Amino acid sequence: MSRVSWAALAAAIALALIPCACASLADTGRPRPGCIADFDPDADYFPDKSTVTDAVNFTISYHRSYQVLTVRQPYPNASAESYVLVRCGAPAPHLTGDLARAQQVTVPVTGLYSASTTHLGMLAELDRTDVVVGHARGAQVDVEAVVAADPDVLVTAGIDDPGYARLRDAGVDVLADAEWLEATPLGRAEWVKVFAALTGTEKNAGELYAKLRGDYGKVTQNARGARPLEVLAGTMHQGAWSMPAGGGYAGRLIVDAGGSYPWAGDTSTGSLQLNFESVFAKAGHAPRWLVTTDWKTLDDALAADIRYGRLTAVRDGQVWSAGNDYWERGVARPDLVLADLVAILHPELAPDHRFAFYRKLT
Repeated sequence: MSRVSWAALAAAIALALIPCACASLADTGRPRPGCIADFDPDADYFPDKSTVTDAVNFTISYHRSYQVLTVRQPYPNASAESYVLVRCGAPAPHLTGDLARAQQVTVPVTGLYSASTTHLGMLAELDRTDVVVGHARGAQVDVEAVVAADPDVLVTAGIDDPGYARLRDAGVDVLADAEWLEATPLGRAEWVKVFAALTGTEKNAGELYAKLRGDYGKVTQNARGARPLEVLAGTMHQGAWSMPAGGGYAGRLIVDAGGSYPWAGDTSTGSLQLNFESVFAKAGHAPRWLVTTDWKTLDDALAADIRYGRLTAVRDGQVWSAGNDYWERGVARPDLVLADLVAILHPELAPDHRFAFYRKLT
């Protein structure tokens, strides 16, 4: 999907949500496909099963008429949570132990409230954006707006929120999506299988993920023979330079694309908060600068901080921005992000490349 069509999709979803903001799902009359018409306790109602290969923060197991989805860390420093996803038309399973207290969500869902724009990327890959009945517009969810949208489930953004308890009390199931806690690009992308479990699209998700995983590996292998090019990453934010650590998502992408940077050896997974002068001393001469801002021109960069003009990449016109889509659709398609990066760092390896996310500032 191109940058233009992705923006159109987001706009279409926003417009589609307007008339249903105060309608319940019962009023919409939307059918729930995939329901069991005549329940057989011995039948396996999940012929297409997901297997998890790269993600480490969730597991899925199958039990004839229901699945158990366990998120090991729903948000930072939280304990694991399990969810029982029951096939529509099956009776509620009789569970013991911790699962007896687990939320039970009927699947496939027909209404999903999203607390993060990354969900739209996952659902778009599965061609199931039709289930979205609303999305959060701030750091915390608007409980009244969620209840009015009457979703089957709210999917979180991987953070805690005091409104979640109120939503559960109101009868809205709350399910954690914490893909951002995965340290690798493939690990994050594999969370598409969580959305497949909610929408009954396991077969599609398995095929999509297998292909993008293979493509990611091919691009990585293509870049492996090139001499690593030094890269500057991150930008100043609230007085500090936010630099991706080497053990995290962005650091892994840079290395896999045949890049290097002075903080690649830091094995932490978050962002390092540095001052401008220390960054300039170590990486101010880097020939490429990668950012994820909404800057369109080099003047935009200089307007944000005049000191950027001292950077070699700015003087040479080699500043590349992925924009907001990097954090939305890019999470679902790291193979395309990686291909962009290889074309930026080693253009001789991809002479006919068409960029999906990154653009050079002019």
